[in-house]
Amino acid sequence: MKTILAYGDSLTYGADPGGGPRHAYEHRWPSVLEKGLGGQARVIAEGLGGRATAYDDWTAAADRNGARILPTLLASHAPLDLVIIFLGTNDLKPFVAGSAAYAARGARRLIEVTRGHFAAVGEPVPQILLVSPPHVVETTNENMLSNFGGLEHLLRESRDFARHYRRHAEEAGVHFFDAATIAKADPRDGVHLDPANTSAIGEGLVPLVSKILGL
Repeated sequence: MKTILAYGDSLTYGADPGGGPRHAYEHRWPSVLEKGLGGQARVIAEGLGGRATAYDDWTAAADRNGARILPTLLASHAPLDLVIIFLGTNDLKPFVAGSAAYAARGARRLIEVTRGHFAAVGEPVPQILLVSPPHVVETTNENMLSNFGGLEHLLRESRDFARHYRRHAEEAGVHFFDAATIAKADPRDGVHLDPANTSAIGEGLVPLVSKILGL
């Protein structure tokens, strides 16, 4: 059986855009992906709300710097056949990184961390799949808008994710998937996904992941 690490933020955790309880286990995209792979792989979900790619958020209690935490998770879940990196939305916060370009560079660093970790311990390096986040949509949620520097900034930068992520994926020689092609954020907060769109990401990844892993 293959082992996949799903490394992400609140979209992987399954945060509710209305501030309610976390999405049910069966609606979270790692669970949907695992089910779609028909028992040929297990998907380990490592989603933390507010996690950025490779930048610090000093307003948070938990460590949200994805590059600092990733080596620990790679070590605890090894061996791995595939690492799915699905981060970047939180990087758009002006006090974190502020742009899609910086988010993509942070994601590139996570690719380097993954490869370097396994090379250092002499273990096979897993396949890597870089996923660019869905677009943010218009919202009147003041809390979210204040965190992300206003609606205009948020909309503009989120629409630029795929361009930057695809380029870095090609340059690094890893697989790429644009989540904006199949999922749309909920206008209640403009960032998070409802259960249907969360599930859609898992469903959309099934064909690509099956191909990557030869299932």
